Amino acid sequence: MRMRSRVGLPGAAAGAALLAALGIRAWPEERDEERRRGPGQVPTDLRERDPEATLAARQVYAMLAGLENSARHGRPSRTVIGQHVELHNERHNPNYGDYRGTKPPGYYYRKARDITGRLPGFVELDLGPGYGQPGWAVGQARPYSEAWPSCRRYWGYVEDAVDLAVGVWAGLPRAADGSYRPSGTHRECASGAEAALPHNGGAPAGLVGFSFHQPYPGSPVKGFAQTLHRNSPAAEDPHWFARVVTPGSPEHRALLLDLRYLADHLGYLADRGVPVLLRPYHEMNTAPGRGFWWAGQDPAAFRRLWRLTYDYLVHRRGLHNLIFVWAPNSWDGSYGREPGAYYPGGRYVDVVGVDDYSDTPAEPFGGGAWTEVWFRGLEKYRRPRIVAESFHVPLNAAQPRTLTRTPWVLWTVWGQALSYDNVSTPRKKNTTNDVQQTYYSSRAITAQDFS
Repeated sequence: MRMRSRVGLPGAAAGAALLAALGIRAWPEERDEERRRGPGQVPTDLRERDPEATLAARQVYAMLAGLENSARHGRPSRTVIGQHVELHNERHNPNYGDYRGTKPPGYYYRKARDITGRLPGFVELDLGPGYGQPGWAVGQARPYSEAWPSCRRYWGYVEDAVDLAVGVWAGLPRAADGSYRPSGTHRECASGAEAALPHNGGAPAGLVGFSFHQPYPGSPVKGFAQTLHRNSPAAEDPHWFARVVTPGSPEHRALLLDLRYLADHLGYLADRGVPVLLRPYHEMNTAPGRGFWWAGQDPAAFRRLWRLTYDYLVHRRGLHNLIFVWAPNSWDGSYGREPGAYYPGGRYVDVVGVDDYSDTPAEPFGGGAWTEVWFRGLEKYRRPRIVAESFHVPLNAAQPRTLTRTPWVLWTVWGQALSYDNVSTPRKKNTTNDVQQTYYSSRAITAQDFS
């Protein structure tokens, strides 16, 4: 077992600069301040959950908690504007995005700047699901990925994801680390193609997150199709999921292999001082038989899956740079169910959110302000609240006051939806005016606020 050291100076310095730029205190100086919290106040010290949390992770969590507490007390608050980046689709799917053809890595990170002149303040990447190839693999092996088959076709996006995460936290371009040339480009070993990440000014540019679209444990092929319940053993065997969360079973050993792949890459970020908002097993409250292989399962078994994953990453692998995000599907009564039974508990969760695809700005669900039903529904968990996935930016012609009525701490737009739904069906999810209105709002936190 490899234990991780506490965050080094570069990561701590980036975190300090980040918070100083926003004028937010890092964390309470005295523990008795925590005891003086009023009803509903969100804890501000990550050490309540992880006593060994790195300095940078504590600073980021304190920032999010500070924004949440301001919102709960009716004080002016702000929202970090985020962008999910589907690197595997950008690099390898010519039908993905707003024009036909493959894209440079980080295309939708840069797209926000193309539209507004500003980069997002948060970027979420994905270490899965793979691209339909056998087993876990990487592009060109590096110290953090040398345990996995290397120079495999379609796997170079993994290294780009990790490099982009470091670059968002610490700045791009940065000193050559053996993966990119001083020019900022590198050659993909499997295809020979040149790749370059977008520059962001070379200074701290925001927060970093990872999701993990994990194919079902034991899947011989790693791809999005294998993440779905209907293509997993759970579709035919009602006892399969219980075996996944039972130590000693073949299914559980397969789970640990997947988690090892995740931990190896997150560990590199820990060594570089990068705190990560980790969002595993999202949309777990999807109706049975729909969604991902971990969705719609017995809630007690799901909570066990979450806690097993937490224990592996934090205690067995010593990853203390993580901020855990629990994000159910919007519980509209049809596709998603009320998620409370799936909540793993405050000892295992730092941030709560929602993946909201149930409504549109023009037709809000629930009769209140747009997204208000989810904003109020998550209040009881006493954690910072985020929109973890949405097709829409929060401010638009139909909903110009979203961040005033529902001051979410963070709001992330999903991939290509920033500009177009899909090149083959080019319906705009967000107009140029929508994106500009959001990024120029005084309530929005974008990359320029971190520099």
